[in-house]
Amino acid sequence: MPRTRNIGALCTLPEDTTHSGRPRRGVQRSYISRMAEPAPANMTWLTYLACFLRTQTQQVFLNTCRCKLFCQKVMEKMGLLVLCVFGFWMFSMHLPSKVEVWQDDSINGPLQSLRMYQEKVRHHTGEIQDLRGSMNQLIAKLQKMEAISDEQKMAQKIMKMIQGDYIEKPDFALKSIGASIDFEHTSATYNHDKARSYWNWIRLWNYAQPPDVILEPNVTPGNCWAFASDRGQVTIRLAQKVYLSNITLQHIPKTISLSGSLDTAPKDFVIYGLESLPREEVFLGAFQFQPENIIQTFQLQNLPPRSFAAVKVKISSNWGNPRFTCMYRVRVHGSVTPPKDSHLEPLS
Repeated sequence: MPRTRNIGALCTLPEDTTHSGRPRRGVQRSYISRMAEPAPANMTWLTYLACFLRTQTQQVFLNTCRCKLFCQKVMEKMGLLVLCVFGFWMFSMHLPSKVEVWQDDSINGPLQSLRMYQEKVRHHTGEIQDLRGSMNQLIAKLQKMEAISDEQKMAQKIMKMIQGDYIEKPDFALKSIGASIDFEHTSATYNHDKARSYWNWIRLWNYAQPPDVILEPNVTPGNCWAFASDRGQVTIRLAQKVYLSNITLQHIPKTISLSGSLDTAPKDFVIYGLESLPREEVFLGAFQFQPENIIQTFQLQNLPPRSFAAVKVKISSNWGNPRFTCMYRVRVHGSVTPPKDSHLEPLS
C-alpha cells in the first residue's frame, strides 16, 4: 500500500518544488508517478471537503484581515475627527470672550451712542409735540384775543358813534357850551299818555323830553324830542356866531329800538341859517336822512361864507309814522373865523 500525503497535500504546493512552482529535477518524476496513483473514493471526498473548508477559512481570515484594516483606517479617521471636534470645542470655549471683548471695544461704543441718540430723538420728539400743542393753544388764545379785540374795537366804535366822537368836528350846538333852544320858533312837544304819570286821575308830571335833549350827547332809546305828526321844526341858538359848514343828525339803530322800526326817524328836512337882527333866514340846503346810517353829516351850502347865530331845522316828512316824529341829536359844525378857502369841499 503506497504512502500518501496529509489531507491538504493536493491543495498546497509540494515541499520539493522551487519558489517558481516548478518541481525539482530529482523528484519531478516520482511526484508525477505518485499523482498518477489512484486514490480511494472516501479519501477523495475528504480531500475535497478539506480543500473547501480551508478555502472558506482563508476567505474568512482574509475578510477578517480586511475588516481589521478597515477598522484600523476608521479608527485613524475617527481619531482625527475626534481631534478636530475637540479642537473646535476648545476654540468655541475661548471664542466668546474674545468676540465679546471685540464687541465691547469696537461695536458696543457706537451702538450705545446710537441708542442714546435715539433716546434723545424720542425725547425731543415728545418735547416738539408738546411745544406744538402749546403753540396751537397759544394760537387759539391769540385768535380769541383778536376776536375780543375786534369786539372791543367794534364796541368802542359803536360808543364813538353813539357819543359822536368819531366825527372829530367841533359841535357848536352843545348845551354844555351855551347852546339853547328858541322855543318861540320851535314846534310843540308831542305829549302822549304813556309819557305821563297820574295819581288818582291827577297828572303829576310828564315824561316827554323837552327839545333841548337834542343838544346833549346822551343818545339812548326814548331819550329824544318828539313833535306831533311828520312835520315840525326846531331852532337852535348857537353859543356864538359860527361860519357854518356841516350839520349832523343822529338816530338810534334799529337793533336797539323798542318798537323794532325806524318809522319815527326824520326823512326830508331843510336847513336855514339865522342872523341875529333882523332875523333873515338863509337857505343852506335840503337833505334826506337815511335811518340805516344812524349818524349822517351833510355839507351846507354857505357860499360865500357867512356867520350865523342860530340854525333852523325844518322837518317836512318822516319814515311812515303819522302820529309823531322823534329827533335824538343835532350837531352844528363850522368855525368861528372865516374859512381860508371860500370853496367848501363836500364831506366824503
